[in-house]
Amino acid sequence: MGEHGIDFAITGELAELRDRARLVAQQGVADHGVHNDSWINGFSKGFSATLANNGWVGMTWPVEFGGGGRPPIERVIMAEEMIGAGAPIAASWFADRQFGPSIFTYGTPEQQQRYLPDMLSGSSTWGIGMSEPNSGSDLASLTTSAVRDGDSYLVNGQKIWTSGGALADYVYLICRTNATGRPHEGVSELIVPMDLPGIEVRTIRDMVDNTHFCEIFFTNVLVPAENLVGVEGGAFKQTMVQLEHERGGIDRLVSNRPLYEVAKQRADTDNPVVRQRIARIEADYHVGRLLVYREVLGQAPKGFSAATKVFCTEHQVRVAEFAAHVLGSEMMLDNQYSREFCYSPSYLLAGGTSEIMRNILGERVLGLAREPRLHP
Repeated sequence: MGEHGIDFAITGELAELRDRARLVAQQGVADHGVHNDSWINGFSKGFSATLANNGWVGMTWPVEFGGGGRPPIERVIMAEEMIGAGAPIAASWFADRQFGPSIFTYGTPEQQQRYLPDMLSGSSTWGIGMSEPNSGSDLASLTTSAVRDGDSYLVNGQKIWTSGGALADYVYLICRTNATGRPHEGVSELIVPMDLPGIEVRTIRDMVDNTHFCEIFFTNVLVPAENLVGVEGGAFKQTMVQLEHERGGIDRLVSNRPLYEVAKQRADTDNPVVRQRIARIEADYHVGRLLVYREVLGQAPKGFSAATKVFCTEHQVRVAEFAAHVLGSEMMLDNQYSREFCYSPSYLLAGGTSEIMRNILGERVLGLAREPRLHP
């Protein structure tokens, strides 16, 4: 521990990786502009190819599947530099983070050979068909159906809030292949090419003019049965593993770091209240980073990614509020800063609301009893 306490500094090869990633991220911003929440809003297949050329797509995947076989901490360090700078990584982010691992874990050898190489090169873009208009955070209530019809599944239903759906080559569809039994049963995962007949995509324009969210309508879409990932009807646990990757990542901590850097430069640091707010934000960046490190190093309890997401995303809202305090009347204008501030509540919603995350913590991590329902 030493006289100065624990040293969390990054040194050696990790520091070299961080410095290299920082330079590449800065160049990506110079070429493509800065993007708030860049893992969703920053789309550039060209920059994804740059990441791939540096070995930063699939860098933690097993070598036998074409990955880099590198420790998860290296991906976190690289990703923090990309997202913290606002570099456009959305074209390859979802495939790298969760769909590639799902396919090399649960997929067939044929699926692995067909889909993983294009993911690794940054040339294929993927979205996830999970949320539905009437199911929200309750995945088990989904109704989009996939009925086996010979060598195909006949898919009907609707998905919503699919990030990048209008730009995706494939959607990783969470659907119901059996409507009988308990809600958590009968859930399956299908790889759906987005050029199949019967698919309609409608973009959703949010209040700050982003259009990454989409609605996707499936009307009698025939998906080859060979595109089933894992066991039919047994995919609920597979999807829960995906959500662990999604909730506990560095993207939940530094998505509006560029806004903070602007505000910090503009802040009146002669004011002790402002200094105190900066101190808290800096401390929370350290705490959030350690929570993410625990996730990727496998040191966190099962399900604890819910806590990591709550802390990190609520921190991002505090960052936006600090920026609004510093920038003042400039936040009343239609500009990048005001749009980023108005966007900030979405951090608490995407990937599961903070209320749902707290329920998960109480029930599944802490083992607390559910409050009994009150009947009139």
